[in-house]
Amino acid sequence: MQDPRVNEAGTTQHCDTRPERKLGFWMCTALVVGNTIGIGIFLLPASLAPYGYSAMLGWVITVVGCLAMARVFARLARDMPSADGPYGYIRATLGEIPAFVAMWSYWIATWITNAAIAIGVVGYLDTLFPALREVPASLQAVTLLWMFVLVNLLGVRAGGRVQIVTTVLKLLPMLTVAGLGIWLLLTHPASYTEHLPTQPVSLAPLMAASTIALFAMLGFESAAVPADRVRDPGRTIPRATMVGTMITAVIYLVVSSVPLLLIPAAELAQSKAPFSDLLDRLVGGGYGRALSLFVVISGLGALNGWVLLVGELTRTIACNGGLPASFSRSNRFGAPALALVATGLLASAMILMNYSKSLVQGFTFITTVVTAANLPLYLCCALALLVLWRRGQRPANSDMLVVAIPGLAYATFAFIGLGSEPFGWAIVLAAAGLPVYAMLRMRNGRASPLVPPAAKP
Repeated sequence: MQDPRVNEAGTTQHCDTRPERKLGFWMCTALVVGNTIGIGIFLLPASLAPYGYSAMLGWVITVVGCLAMARVFARLARDMPSADGPYGYIRATLGEIPAFVAMWSYWIATWITNAAIAIGVVGYLDTLFPALREVPASLQAVTLLWMFVLVNLLGVRAGGRVQIVTTVLKLLPMLTVAGLGIWLLLTHPASYTEHLPTQPVSLAPLMAASTIALFAMLGFESAAVPADRVRDPGRTIPRATMVGTMITAVIYLVVSSVPLLLIPAAELAQSKAPFSDLLDRLVGGGYGRALSLFVVISGLGALNGWVLLVGELTRTIACNGGLPASFSRSNRFGAPALALVATGLLASAMILMNYSKSLVQGFTFITTVVTAANLPLYLCCALALLVLWRRGQRPANSDMLVVAIPGLAYATFAFIGLGSEPFGWAIVLAAAGLPVYAMLRMRNGRASPLVPPAAKP
């Protein structure tokens, strides 16, 4: 089936969108929770260990900031239900070039995220099955990645079902860690004071820790990205975004402080599986290995969700003329086959490049690059809401301003907290898309390679 998109010149661009069943509230909520609670929360305690108390306060700032940004996405989805997700929100308010740059950067972030998740899962997988340590870690990570590329080649509903199952299972290790932390607090409160961090809270470490922690919260926008695949998007996306983000925020605030307080910082910084080490340390040998099973399930669920997301995102960008039209074509299951294969190859290359570093170093580096590449989208969506308020074309304009300003403030804070090197990566990644934009513009022989959403709200 062809979906005609009318461009500003009055001609049409055809996008291959074969009819298929769409994502409902529970699948969208599972996509938000499943993509957000991935492997990051299980490895980031090691990355955050050097920051001490700044890491714990940074978590609070990150969670509050992400809730503010989730409200931005929820409000845009409610007020622009016919837009093609974030691409459409930005294109209709800020223009075609900001839309292309933001989505190009986000597109890069999604397939790099797949590499980061696959790398993180391998650390826990080797704890669960020690015999796998004889298999090159890079081969394990690439194999996991392509397993879920194959799942999503069967269509968005197949990926959605896997997402619901893995989301339910991944909550078990979170509840285990939270329960252990509460039990220790009630029975052995002194254990929380045995390994207190020595680093004082200061602004620079606080901002750095907040930015690193942001990687674990990335994904709260997941329900909005495949907007044209969502049933009743004006109602479903806002509900799923807020419910999924709040569930994730509560879980993270409870469990994030436990390993940071109960494991010495020097030991935690070297851990490849912090939560498994925590359980082995406090309960006894063998229990950490059992926990690793659910951590692996959590990571695999996130990998499935991000593979689904990058396929739909690539299709959306191609439908809007930002990538070759072949990436928008669907197979007989309605899946963007070429888009999934191409992004799988890119993520595989990133995995192989990563293993020149240690697991923790490589994971930390990739997370900062991914965070940097996500921020242009968050910043532009907050600005898009401000533009709608400025135009005065939507209801409840004052409420729109109240939603937009906290989101804009947090996106700006995160950009500053990145530091010079990741910020430089964000600029480089965004700039890398401009030659592609120019090439498509010249090839199409019109003012822009992009087309507006099918129906502006």
